[in-house]
Amino acid sequence: MRSYPDKISYLFSPTPERKSNYHTPPCFSIYIMWHILRWIEEDIGGVEAMEKINRQKSSALYDFIDATLLFDCPVEVDSRSMMNVVFTLPTKSLEEQFIQEAFASGLVGVAGHRTKGGCRVSLYNAVTLDAVKNLVEFMDKFAQKTNYQKSA
Repeated sequence: MRSYPDKISYLFSPTPERKSNYHTPPCFSIYIMWHILRWIEEDIGGVEAMEKINRQKSSALYDFIDATLLFDCPVEVDSRSMMNVVFTLPTKSLEEQFIQEAFASGLVGVAGHRTKGGCRVSLYNAVTLDAVKNLVEFMDKFAQKTNYQKSA
């Protein structure tokens, strides 16, 4: 029976014998990753500090969504993502209005999945806590302006 090499062995096994690779590593991606990891370590304070900031960002947004009648997060609390927050509004027209007004206010990319609808906000590492606070402020003003009340 023939044995097959694992992916790493396959990709890099010729290196010692031939001083070559089957494939060139993605040098630019590795270079960018180095800068990001250095930024997290030196400017943010490490992975634990980054996690704390990300938890603050997602909590600020989820807490607002859970406290308002206009926005609803369809994901169970214990299954919610810290990076991608999804939510809906009561009607398709309110969702479209929210997305358009968000875009006009400089909040780009809040539209949800093209087949599922709703809204989605990504809170990746480069998104600041201040940016999330600005989003929550915009959402609060939008909710006050629409004056939406759930029917009994």
